Amino acid sequence: MRFVAIKTVEQQEIQAVHRVRAGVMNQRKAKGNQIRGLVAEYGLIAPKELLHLRQAIPQWIENQENGLSDRFRRLLIGLWDDLRALDERVAELDAEIIALAAADPVATRLQQLRGVGPMTATALIAAVGDASQFANGRQMAASLGLTPKQHSSGGKERLLGITKRGDAYVRCLLIHGARAMIRTAKTKPDPLSLWVMRLATTRHPNVAAVALANKTARIAWAMMRRGTTYQPQLAAQGV
Repeated sequence: MRFVAIKTVEQQEIQAVHRVRAGVMNQRKAKGNQIRGLVAEYGLIAPKELLHLRQAIPQWIENQENGLSDRFRRLLIGLWDDLRALDERVAELDAEIIALAAADPVATRLQQLRGVGPMTATALIAAVGDASQFANGRQMAASLGLTPKQHSSGGKERLLGITKRGDAYVRCLLIHGARAMIRTAKTKPDPLSLWVMRLATTRHPNVAAVALANKTARIAWAMMRRGTTYQPQLAAQGV
């Protein structure tokens, strides 16, 4: 039986910053959706991306011929202020995470991995510490829900989709980082890029992204447990 490792004070602090940031991100998303829903009653179609929504709101406020009443225009100004305040809070938390990553030597080494930045590096440290509770990289990948389910009977083995168990937040960061890495892998000659591009040409892009996230988690385990740096020539091999 494997027991959950007790988190250190540093891990708890890093995890707290990530949880607060995730909460503010959800609040910002909800505020954007609220604005979209309200302006839709006036026949204004809001873009889906927050970047474009931020550009559209000042135009709606200044346009005196778009049908908005004075009262609703004042409400929209308040909502715009709320959204900008949430943007500023996210930026503050991002800066805090970058500072945490810069001050932690393990996080600094983890950022040598393709698709791993300050966000993912600190989230991994907060989730698994020094990874000493895992005997190998596969165990850590399994704890994050990145290994396939098994449904075997009659001597036949069947591998299904990933289990999605464990820390969904860290798993999501690893998969998003893997997708970003795949987008730039076409022009890279290193073994890991060649490996993932071979996989992406024969399997669904999501399968390739999850496979790369799995491999990233395994390499991260080796780096955390052995105190090593990233070795590109070994990245495409098993850990």
